[in-house]
Order: sequence, then C-alpha cells, then structure tokens
Amino acid sequence: MDYAVYVLMTIFLIVGVYQFYFWTQNHGVREPISLETSWDRHIPLKPAWIWVYSGLYYPAIVLIVVTVSGMRHFNYTAVSFFFLLFMQMFFFLVFPVKTPDSWRQIEGDSPAIRFIRLVQSYDKTSNCFPSMHVSVATLTAMHMMNNAPSWGYWPILFPLLIALSALYTKQHFIADLLPGALLGWGAFQIYLWMYV
Repeated sequence: MDYAVYVLMTIFLIVGVYQFYFWTQNHGVREPISLETSWDRHIPLKPAWIWVYSGLYYPAIVLIVVTVSGMRHFNYTAVSFFFLLFMQMFFFLVFPVKTPDSWRQIEGDSPAIRFIRLVQSYDKTSNCFPSMHVSVATLTAMHMMNNAPSWGYWPILFPLLIALSALYTKQHFIADLLPGALLGWGAFQIYLWMYV
C-alpha cells in the first residue's frame, strides 16, 4: 500500500511541477536565443524516438518509488527534484533558449509524428537550456544507482537514451545536454548532503 501511495504522490508531483515549467515559457526576462550549430543541423529527425522521449521518460521517473525505503526517504528524494526544478527555472527565466520554428514543421501522419505534435502542442519552442529531460533523467538514474546498488550501472542508460531522443526528436540542441546532466548531478549532491 505504501508503494501505491508513493506512485500516486509521484504522479501528482510530476503534474504539479510541470505547471512551473509551463509558466516559465512565458515569463523570460529577455527574448529567447538559439544555440543551433552546424552539428545540430546535421542531426536528422527520427520520429520513433518520441516513444523514448516521452514514453519511457515518465514511467522511469515513477520507477524510483520501488527503490525508496520509507516516507522520509521518499520526501528527501522528492525535495531533490524540487531543487532541480528551481535551478532549471532560473535558467529558463534568465537565459531562455528556443529551438527554430522550422524544427516544428513535420510532415507525415504516423503515430510517432502525431505523438510529437501532441508533445509540441504543450511544450513550446523555449525552455531548452539546460535540457530538463536530461537533468531529470540524470537525477533519476543517480537515485536508482544509490538506492538499488544491485542494479549496477544500468540506470545510466536512461539519461543517455533521453539525451539521444532529445536530439532525434529535434526538441533540444547539443549544447543543452551536458548542462542538463550537470544540473541533475548537482541536485543529487544536494540530496546527499541533506539526507544523512
């Protein structure tokens, strides 16, 4: 029953946190810039990666609940994600970055392309830097490796797959990825410092 409560709380936290994310899309302190490079222009759109970008992303975050040892552990884990959110919001507000509008002009009508269009209808072109998908995936993987050592290093595949999906769905620039991973790592260091 405890794990069912953790899952329910996690889903509510994810939905609630995204309200802050959406708010920052419209409240940057300056006009968004582009970090596009020639390398970004050479990365093709591969629509099937949307199933990783959004289809794997949320279930993997919720999977953390099977690794927590109790309510105190759950609460501190949740707080680490709040710290990550505040760091992300700072960048989204003071250093807004957006992808080119041309990246949103996708032809076709496959299920993957329809899913990309659905994601893009909520997720505007801004709030790119640092990649929140990569930062959350990194923090998630670090919690999993810390909480379930028997899983080995397998959880690190999660942020790597998310980073690839961010590029192949044309949701992020290459420059967004490493800073996103560093923010996730930083939020985990805060968690380790607090949770003693």
